[in-house]
Amino acid sequence: MASKQLTAEEGAGSGSGTDSPTPSRRLETTFGPGYSTVTTLVAEGSPNYPWQKSQSFDSDNEEEMSDEPLVFTETPSSKLFCLLCERVFKDAVITTCGHTFCRWCVNMKTNEKCPVDDSKLSVVVANIAVSEQIGELFIHCKYGCQQADGGKMGEWELDPRGCPMTVRVNARKEHEASCGYAPVSCPNNPNCPPLKRMELEEHLKQRDHIRCPHHKYGCTFVGTSGDVSHHLTNICRFEGIKEFLQQTEDKMREMQLQLAQKDQEIAFLRSMLGRLSEKIDALEKSVEVKLDVLDESCNKLQDEVMESRRDCALINDELSHINARLNTGVVGTLDPQQIFRCKGTYVGHQGPVWTLCVHGDLLFSGSSDKTIKVWDTCTNYKCQRTLEGHTGIVLALCIHNNKLYSGSADCSIMVWDIPSLEHMKTIQAHDNPVCTLVASNNLLFSGSLKAIKVWDIHTLQLKRELTGLNHWVRALVASTHYLYSGSYQTIKIWDLKSLECVHVLQTSGGSVYSIAITNHHILCGTYENCIHVWDLDTHEQIQTLTGHVGTVYALAVVNTHEGTKVFSASYDRSLRVWSMDNMICTQTLLRHQGSVACLAVSRGRVFSGAVDSTVKVWQ
Repeated sequence: MASKQLTAEEGAGSGSGTDSPTPSRRLETTFGPGYSTVTTLVAEGSPNYPWQKSQSFDSDNEEEMSDEPLVFTETPSSKLFCLLCERVFKDAVITTCGHTFCRWCVNMKTNEKCPVDDSKLSVVVANIAVSEQIGELFIHCKYGCQQADGGKMGEWELDPRGCPMTVRVNARKEHEASCGYAPVSCPNNPNCPPLKRMELEEHLKQRDHIRCPHHKYGCTFVGTSGDVSHHLTNICRFEGIKEFLQQTEDKMREMQLQLAQKDQEIAFLRSMLGRLSEKIDALEKSVEVKLDVLDESCNKLQDEVMESRRDCALINDELSHINARLNTGVVGTLDPQQIFRCKGTYVGHQGPVWTLCVHGDLLFSGSSDKTIKVWDTCTNYKCQRTLEGHTGIVLALCIHNNKLYSGSADCSIMVWDIPSLEHMKTIQAHDNPVCTLVASNNLLFSGSLKAIKVWDIHTLQLKRELTGLNHWVRALVASTHYLYSGSYQTIKIWDLKSLECVHVLQTSGGSVYSIAITNHHILCGTYENCIHVWDLDTHEQIQTLTGHVGTVYALAVVNTHEGTKVFSASYDRSLRVWSMDNMICTQTLLRHQGSVACLAVSRGRVFSGAVDSTVKVWQ
């Protein structure tokens, strides 16, 4: 009888798609995981698969079951091989990744991952379709096979003295349970030689050592056939309750079946619990991310609400000033011709704009992006040139004749030729950032920490250093005869000829950030939101202008046919227009999206630079 070969190598090479049998007298078999010795009952009409047995994972049982041959009459399809053990599926199950493996392989290799997609292995449900397909395959009865002489482990050959039957896999146990070639031991005498099941009945008739049929319940009687018959009739106490004992045994089997089913349900529930736990973890992470986004959105909304409240406060303050003017009969300042409006916006800087300077039709702006941009203010509001060279924030600009001077946080002053817009010279001016610059009387003045340096405008040689200052010098303004410097709660007035301090004005409200000089007044903007006004001749403080809710960074004077106007720029993102005739605010300008840091005036137009990286023009 020709048999078919099935090797582990054929199973492992299932991807080739070739299933051609090779005729041979020698057989090789595949082995699955070990089964437990407890057999479960299968309901009538359902197939009795070997892999529906309760499974045991101890090494002894595994080694015992590994010797059991599983010899197919024809080579199974390559799709019926497990990729983990490279053998035909035993109790096929679907894992969380969607692939099919042996249940034993998955449970015993929990630290391994799926060889297909590298996912963690976890049983989800039994693959009934694959199990049924394997159950329909034909195999040789194991009692018709024997270990090949001289062969390696797993090599089998047909035993001519053994069972010649071939059966389906799902009927294997049923056949082997009644196969006449199955080896059995004499139940009466363990010293008897091994027997085949079909020889047992004749053997028992020839032997005198016959045990009572109820020996499995505890009866110890042993004798001849006649003695056993007499024992059952007159003596055996188990004979009268044999029906009860049989019913009890049936109930025990049923309970074992239910217990096995509960074990499977528990394993399934554990798998589902693991997946549920993973989903809960993923949901927790998702909720945390969404809560973070929600917190960030709430913070942004709170900031926007605070800005809106501040804008409302500014508008209400403006309305109160208008009402005050109306009640006092001051209506000239409401002339529509004197209302300043935004006429355009210069966009191009990549950081806040800190300083502005005008020369003819050109506007120069210095920024945190370390550049100076040159804008056309006459025709198209476009950037004409970008001057690069500073390695720090550009904080100060001033113009003398046809030269532009720029001071930076890199502590240097650079000189630029305006007609050619080319760099001419650089001097290392201070040990700290250069905060402000002003030129007058052929001198260049630079302000920094507790120092003002005086430079020859032509040679850029240091002529003198003005000391006695108590803090950062952030504001310098020059008139025909005097230099005004702002520091902490102090304005010092210096004579331009002698370069000596001739007067000191004491202020309140913290550091002085800005100074402006009109024909009759001295004004300064402070850290604490106020604008102080002094008489230019008597140096007496005559007014404090309030209305801003942030530091007053810059002041600029505009002369109109209605009188002198002073523009103030503040941290609160607004510009205010003040009438110096009656010391009241006539207009509040709100167009910037960030703090307004600098101002410049040219031909009746006012330019404002802000932290929003833009420059706006007002007229």
